[in-house]
Amino acid sequence: MRPSHALVIGAGIGGLAAAAALGDRGWTVTVLERAPRLEPVGAGIALAPNGLRALDVIGLGDAVRDLRTWTGQGGVRAPSGRWLARTTADRAAARFGDPTVLLSRAALVDLLRARLPASVELRTGTAATVADPGSRTRPASVTTADGATHSADLVVAADGIHSPARRVLFPAHPGPRYAGCTTWRFLTERPAGEAEPHETWGRGRLWGTQPLPDGRVYVYAAAVSPAGQRPPDGERAALLRLYGTWHRPIPQLLAAVPDSAVLRNDVHHLIDPLPAQHAGRVVLLGDAAHAMTPGLGQGGNQALEDAAVLARCADPAGDPAEAPARYTRHRLPRTTEVVRRSARASRATTLTGAASCLLRDAALVALDRLAPAAALRAFAGIADWSPPPRTYAAQSQSAAQ
Repeated sequence: MRPSHALVIGAGIGGLAAAAALGDRGWTVTVLERAPRLEPVGAGIALAPNGLRALDVIGLGDAVRDLRTWTGQGGVRAPSGRWLARTTADRAAARFGDPTVLLSRAALVDLLRARLPASVELRTGTAATVADPGSRTRPASVTTADGATHSADLVVAADGIHSPARRVLFPAHPGPRYAGCTTWRFLTERPAGEAEPHETWGRGRLWGTQPLPDGRVYVYAAAVSPAGQRPPDGERAALLRLYGTWHRPIPQLLAAVPDSAVLRNDVHHLIDPLPAQHAGRVVLLGDAAHAMTPGLGQGGNQALEDAAVLARCADPAGDPAEAPARYTRHRLPRTTEVVRRSARASRATTLTGAASCLLRDAALVALDRLAPAAALRAFAGIADWSPPPRTYAAQSQSAAQ
């Protein structure tokens, strides 16, 4: 009997993780990526304990844990530099059973690509869209830009926040909505003596600095803004106006980065959940299924969870038409909740009213003094996730009897 075949649309973090996980479990996999080559995209990523455990499914968890750089303190600061709340890497790891590892997205993509088994074929320069989602009795099919049609037992659409596949599967869904803020990201060299990860919360503005294993820092910022606004003098100049008077090392980081290195994106999210994360034999994965705000740093981690769960749901020796519904049952309730909690967290970190900001900051200080571990509660039920067992094991065993 021929092995089950999966087509993956998109070779980002989620798509590569899904390809590796399915390939490890006996599927033949073809990954279709529209870009002519895999190049560094984005800036940094914080792999939370749940993301590391998802990587365990494809054998990468320990390799990423070895890249851990945060071993001391970190926390939340005011624009003046005053600490509002602090925690330690060991306290966070003890609470959730694993550390948080900070690295560049390019480094993670390289690790995932190197982990692809021989049963996975990666085709770059190949744009694809879903032509037929298939059914229990009919395979799914996609068409590529050259007009060719390819069928598969399973299609994994990891084609991003503006997913063409999602529009095909759920044409009545409103799609992503503007979340009310814009973000900037860049990588730059770490200033001497500055190694503690932190976020700084102001009025309608947030700044984050996270050290990476390669000696650089991952910087991100967010500000309440109308959609589509762009400054005439460049994004670095905009950041200097917004954050140039904030505490050290923020001015030093901005002085060191060229304008061309600053990425800016308005934040959109799928606050209206999909009715399912699949239709027919097509599953949606990552931002295509549940784009979220960066408030909890869970976008990439949830994509990795998707990949791990899909592999646990997809029996290469069974009926591939059953995997998508299993996947939705596991993922839709969780991702819907994480999207909502991320939205709440983003609103809290970018409050604009003076009084509400004072109350927020005072609450952080009080919690830090009275219950130092309280700041970690925002991640309870998220960072302590573990992959489910193979959902098809019991059924396969009973069928064999």
